[in-house]
Amino acid sequence: MGERNSMTQKKEVSPASDVSILSAGAKVEGKFFSDGNVRVDGKILGEVNVNGNLTLGETCDIKGDVKAMNITVSGNIEGTVTASDKIVLDVKSSLKGDLFAKVLIIEEGATFDGRSTMTQSSAPPPSKNNETEN
Repeated sequence: MGERNSMTQKKEVSPASDVSILSAGAKVEGKFFSDGNVRVDGKILGEVNVNGNLTLGETCDIKGDVKAMNITVSGNIEGTVTASDKIVLDVKSSLKGDLFAKVLIIEEGATFDGRSTMTQSSAPPPSKNNETEN
């Protein structure tokens, strides 16, 4: 019986592997936050902050800043994108804004209009305007 319990425990799915989905017909206005992994196929007008992986499908349209651990983009984003690890811009993706990541992959056919910063720390540097103000 001890073996059966250990087998049952192996089959349990951890919450980190769960994926929340925002479907193609859905629209969110305001701040969107998730502790887990997220797939977005709908529209978001506002800030997106995900502690897990973020997948943005072909029908995704985001106008606002996006932050996540790993980000895969197949849709459209207008805003600053920050990944603590990796950003992938797929063939059909369109990004208008700056991005910050340790690793950046841009596939042929993706469009990117902005600046990219790749460092060991993916946090955006402080604004120069703030440094010069007294």
